[in-house]
Amino acid sequence: MNNIEDYCLEYSSKESNLLLEIKDYTFKNEEAPQMISGPLVGNLINMLITVSNAKKILEIGMFTGYSALNIAENLPVDGEVHTCEIMDRHIKTANNFFKKSSYYNKFIIHKGDALNSLEKFKINMFDFAFIDGDKINYINYYNRCMQIVKNTGIIVLDNMLWGGSVLNPKDEQSKTLNQLAQIINDDDRNINMLLPIRDGIMVCIKK
Repeated sequence: MNNIEDYCLEYSSKESNLLLEIKDYTFKNEEAPQMISGPLVGNLINMLITVSNAKKILEIGMFTGYSALNIAENLPVDGEVHTCEIMDRHIKTANNFFKKSSYYNKFIIHKGDALNSLEKFKINMFDFAFIDGDKINYINYYNRCMQIVKNTGIIVLDNMLWGGSVLNPKDEQSKTLNQLAQIINDDDRNINMLLPIRDGIMVCIKK
């Protein structure tokens, strides 16, 4: 499988030098570096943003800033990335990298509990949402995003396979993700598809 992934990476758009720097830093300094979204997920997100002409983006779970920067690099001049993060050290790390880029004015960081931040956003405020925060709150994140993402907008959820444990869910995270997959599948407000990219990417287009 790694060989297949390497082949896919070879024939996909490449990461910028600053994205590579963030990735290198993350794998050297973070206890769970696999939380970084990576280039395959990043390329998919950017393709969806490009074809949908999205400008106002919401991210739930910033971590070290890789995905937020990846998105910002591909937004038009008037694009915005609103990113939610609860951990101070992640905000500090990401902000240091953002300052090195020419896209610094596109980032709006919402510090604190993401559920509280989401309540402050207006209905139909966003064109696109990327959910990659704590898995226990994924159902709450999805439900709120269905309100604050406009019609024809896109919601992408990372880690929806959770290492395959959703097939036989036993822990709280895999049970939540399994339940959410069913909720999304039964929700006639969107068109959805679960893709076996990396750790599972659910793509929803709100009708």
